[in-house]
Amino acid sequence: MNDALPSMDDLVACPQCDNLHVAQDLPEGMRACCQRCGHVLMSSQKTAVARIISLALTAFVLMIAAITFPFLSLNAGGVQNATSVIDAVLAFSDGLAFPLAIAVAFFIVVLPLTRLTALIYALGPLVRERKPYRGARIAFGLAERLRPWSMAEIFIVGVTVALIKVAGMAAVTIGPAFWAFAGVVVITILKDQLICRYSIWEALDQVKA
Repeated sequence: MNDALPSMDDLVACPQCDNLHVAQDLPEGMRACCQRCGHVLMSSQKTAVARIISLALTAFVLMIAAITFPFLSLNAGGVQNATSVIDAVLAFSDGLAFPLAIAVAFFIVVLPLTRLTALIYALGPLVRERKPYRGARIAFGLAERLRPWSMAEIFIVGVTVALIKVAGMAAVTIGPAFWAFAGVVVITILKDQLICRYSIWEALDQVKA
């Protein structure tokens, strides 16, 4: 037998188990899953990109609200103190804790906003069925590389644990920024579930490097 091997451009590697598959055109509304582990490799949904952009824009607005409005307020012994995410970062800005302030600001604020901005820039023209902007592949690659380092959800978990411990010593009032951050976490999870990376890379190949 002299069967021709598929081109490397037609192969899709599963991001979970690295099993190779041959890419094929999918009917509308269908999904292709890894034969080994069942991970979703491709999907064909015309409205997926529009929903991704909508969720990314919503998460961006919520992130701005999360760092602008009060995060929580404490009332102990008649003394009330309200704080925001920026106040929490600035609390570590003195002395030896300054590197911690930079790390908190970087992982909780800067990276999530950078990832959302890169995603909106890369996929925005695709919603209007136009060619991607120049550098869209770089922007989407940046968004993908930053995904493991965007730690808004870890921040929410840490704050929740701290609130449980503090609740017995002071009256805690959760501010709008807390719910905005929680909304960012939920929307980010939904957005990442919608992203079909293979289809997006194929669409971004329309622009010349």
